[in-house]
Amino acid sequence: MARLPRLCVPDLPHYLVQRGHNQQVVFVDDEDRRAYLAALGESVATQKVALLAYALLDDQVHLLVAPPQAEAMGRMLQSLGRRYGAGFNRRHGRSGTLWEGRYRATVLDPARHLLDAMRAVEQAPQRAGRVAEAGDWAWSSAAHHLGRARVAWMSDPAAYWSLGNTPFERELAWRRLLDEPLAAAVCEPLLQAVHKGWAFGSGTFIASLGAAVDRPLQPRPRGRPPRAPKLGQSGE
Repeated sequence: MARLPRLCVPDLPHYLVQRGHNQQVVFVDDEDRRAYLAALGESVATQKVALLAYALLDDQVHLLVAPPQAEAMGRMLQSLGRRYGAGFNRRHGRSGTLWEGRYRATVLDPARHLLDAMRAVEQAPQRAGRVAEAGDWAWSSAAHHLGRARVAWMSDPAAYWSLGNTPFERELAWRRLLDEPLAAAVCEPLLQAVHKGWAFGSGTFIASLGAAVDRPLQPRPRGRPPRAPKLGQSGE
C-alpha cells in the first residue's frame, strides 16, 4: 500500500513523533539533550513555527507544533535533524543516519484536543516509565508550563491561558491536569492517529478539513461496502 502524502495544515496543531533509526538511542546524556534543545529553539524561530509542547526520550522526540505554512513543519524538522544529527555523530564518533526516515504526525482539533495533546506529550516520559510523575522529567516542556523554568522560544496557546487569570492559577491548573493520566480512551486513539497519519478530532473538524485537503483523513471502514439494491427492489 502506497504511503499517504504528509498531512500538514497551516496554523493547526500537529503532534509529531520522531524516532531514532532502528530504535537506536538519540540522546546518550544531558549534553546531547541540551544540544538538541538549542537546535530546536533555533529551528522553530527560523521557520516561525509555534512550539506548544515537547518531550525528549532516549530514543525518540515528541513535539506539538503549529506551522504557519504547510512547508514550515518539514523544513523545521529537516534542519533540526541535520544539525543535531551531525553534532551527535561528531561527538560520539559515529557515521550514518540518526533518525528514522519518516516522522509520524497527526493534525488535531484544537477546540477539543489541544490540552489533551499537550498532556500526552508531557506525559510521554511517564508512560515510558522514566519518572513516577510527568512533572519530574527535566527534558520536557512540563517545567515551562508548571512555572519552574521559562523557555523563551515556546508559545503558550490560548487554551493554556484560559486555565487561569494569573500565572500561579494557570500553573496550578496545569499541575492538576498533568498529575492525572490522560484517559486511555483519548490517549490511545491520539497516538494511533500519530502513528498512522490520520487527522484526530470531531466529525465536524474532519469534514471541514476534507474540503481543504486532497487526501484521506481517516481510515476507510473495513469490509466490503453493502450492495445497492437492484432496480425495482425495496432493499428490505
